[in-house]
Amino acid sequence: MAGKITKTPQAKEDLLELADYIAQHNLEAALRFLEAAEIALGLLAGMPELGTLCRFESPQATGIRVWPIKGFESHLVFYRPTDQGIEVVRVIHGARDIASLFSDDDAD
Repeated sequence: MAGKITKTPQAKEDLLELADYIAQHNLEAALRFLEAAEIALGLLAGMPELGTLCRFESPQATGIRVWPIKGFESHLVFYRPTDQGIEVVRVIHGARDIASLFSDDDAD
């Protein structure tokens, strides 16, 4: 059974920025990225415990899990399981300083 997918405003912005960046080099790849991201989110909504639990220092980041986007494994979905499905917190490239993105100052 598929669960509900809720995206934070930051997660929506992340997806658009990543797709825009990929589109600068290859429009078809950007469309594949967005499709792969939605497939990953659907999978996670149906099985919220599938991702790896993250350990961040910020208490606001408690319960966040991570999952790579198939075909774009350097791009990571950070989400929380909810009673109805998942809340997508961020979608970011793995080369970024992930710990700083989830610090007390920046955690969602």
